[in-house]
Amino acid sequence: MGLLSTRKEYPKVKKLPKEGFGLTGKDLSNQQANQFSEKSIIGKTSVSVFTFITKHLDVTENTNFLTATATRFNIDKLPQHTYNNIVNLKKINDSRYVNKFFESINTKLDKGGLYINCVEAYNTRRRRVLKKYIRPFNWFYYTADVVFMRVFPKLLIAKNIYFFITKGRNRVLTRAETFGRLYSCGFEIIDEEIIDNKLYFVARKIKEPVFDSNPSYGLIVRLKRIGKGGTIFNVYKLRTMYAYSEYLQEYVHKHNSLKENGKFKNDFRITTEGKFFRKFWLDELPMLINLLKGNMKLVGVRPLSTHYFSLYTKELQEKRILHKPGLVPPYYADMPKNLDEIIASEMRYLEAYEKHPFRTDVKYFFKVFYNIFFKGARSS
Repeated sequence: MGLLSTRKEYPKVKKLPKEGFGLTGKDLSNQQANQFSEKSIIGKTSVSVFTFITKHLDVTENTNFLTATATRFNIDKLPQHTYNNIVNLKKINDSRYVNKFFESINTKLDKGGLYINCVEAYNTRRRRVLKKYIRPFNWFYYTADVVFMRVFPKLLIAKNIYFFITKGRNRVLTRAETFGRLYSCGFEIIDEEIIDNKLYFVARKIKEPVFDSNPSYGLIVRLKRIGKGGTIFNVYKLRTMYAYSEYLQEYVHKHNSLKENGKFKNDFRITTEGKFFRKFWLDELPMLINLLKGNMKLVGVRPLSTHYFSLYTKELQEKRILHKPGLVPPYYADMPKNLDEIIASEMRYLEAYEKHPFRTDVKYFFKVFYNIFFKGARSS
């Protein structure tokens, strides 16, 4: 999927002590810097990791910073905008304040600078946990691990217990959440690879961090959508994606093509329970709040994100912002198969609505009702 790939494994060399980490090529000759970096990286990881890193940067450059840390203190003490590249060999799962760590990395890099790090993604952790014990005990252990490591951090009181015990180390992170956090902190992913059961990534600084104080982390999320007059408002929905997934729309559009219904194929941001919620529109129940608040109406075009809105024609963009978006979209009346058909479907609805508002909404409402209950139309 996307850039994700696997690499032939090489035998690991004997690990070296941590002494010397945090040094850069400025302190050594080119030959010494190359030997230092190679020994340090291979000693902490493997030949495969060293090969992956050297695909993207010259380890002899004196503007590289190599470290193995989970605390942003070791990053904050570095001078501003001094390094072209920062390589951290400590998995990001052990950092308690992941976004703060990424933000610190961002401030130390010039625009275009590279940040290389790794994460133990949730799917890899799941396989590791299930292999730890024999059946059925492994499933009991896995269930307890999910409750404590994934559910507790999201509950107000339990979160304090979780961080008191774990100190924020070995936290569970999905690929989607990790990449979403990186994008929110001003990076873009340019390469990724699974090596030694960890997901290594290369991120490039493209802008300053967003500093979002309200990411989609709870059960009910608020998603920024374009409403009437082009204003941005919050749409309430049950969370069906991993946290911070809203920052990955451009990334997913780049690496995943669109399905017939205009949505992304193989969208890795959607959780298992999220697929169920979407199939039966359960995720859209909180949008009744928007109906009561008056920024949406019962029947109307979907409220779109700024990225998805940018895929539409200029003509439809201008017509869309003249009206409120709706809970029941014309999509389920016409069942278009691709983006062009979706655009045509919405244009027909809006043109009809402008001539006969009430009659058009009643007609579309009952047509959608018929398609859902008698033709088996489903969300995806």
